[in-house]
Amino acid sequence: MTKPSATDSPEHSGAFRAFIAQKGLRATRQRMAVFEAAKSISGHYTAEDLLRKARALDRTVSRATIYRALPLLVGSGTVREVDVGRDHKYYLAEAGGNAFQAQLVCEGCDTIVEVDAPFMEWYGKAVAAKHGMRPISQKLQVTALCERCQKRRAPRP
Repeated sequence: MTKPSATDSPEHSGAFRAFIAQKGLRATRQRMAVFEAAKSISGHYTAEDLLRKARALDRTVSRATIYRALPLLVGSGTVREVDVGRDHKYYLAEAGGNAFQAQLVCEGCDTIVEVDAPFMEWYGKAVAAKHGMRPISQKLQVTALCERCQKRRAPRP
């Protein structure tokens, strides 16, 4: 069995184990390696990044295990899925902070910056209530160019 990562806690591990048990699944060594890898990666990452990290913890983790585990990680609240309209999704370990986040996504290099957006709670509730609805989820993404990509695209004199 692998040692828990510094960013993991027994509560998170226990909650994930309980979540997958509710689904009728076992906390296999490979699933727990994926869980530990997901919690230990800082910043946004892809499924392929997660595969590399999980295989460093347990070389028997397969690509199929990653793709089967990702919905479990998202469903349990361990990670958040970030879809920026590319051919792949990004993931981010949940830190238990502000639930209302916006993303700034660089069009040139796919850098993603998470920004607190507390106004989103008010806006979502207000717009939904106006139409007799209750908000379930919402997202705000701004496509932009980071400084490095701006410099690369700047016209040459």
